[in-house]
Amino acid sequence: MCEARDVFHLAVPARDLDEAQDFYVTKLGCHLARRYDDRITLNFFGDQVVCHLSDRWDREPQMYPRHFGVTFRDRADFDAVRRCAETRAMTMFSPCQTRFEGRVEEHLTFVLQDPSGNLIEFKHYLDHRMMY
Repeated sequence: MCEARDVFHLAVPARDLDEAQDFYVTKLGCHLARRYDDRITLNFFGDQVVCHLSDRWDREPQMYPRHFGVTFRDRADFDAVRRCAETRAMTMFSPCQTRFEGRVEEHLTFVLQDPSGNLIEFKHYLDHRMMY
């Protein structure tokens, strides 16, 4: 079982590390933990995302089967990231919308696209029990 002291780790490809750092750190507000010649390691909303320099990045991204993101318990946190993305004109793969309206799993969602085609989904469920 995951505990607060444990951290989820995800590695994604990056076509350019300066570009990835600008997107995740400067624009999205993540903390740069480490930088090497071939990767950057980020504190991505409490978990670890590593952007590895690669020529195998997604040139034509699709939402399924691969994307990652954050599900916020508090609506205010979701709204803050959405406002940040809009204010900084970050590439929206999918604008903010309501999914499964009227059902117990109803949630708000939007998806950003990083410069290497990685898709990042942000969610907020109206019923917190649906977070998992």
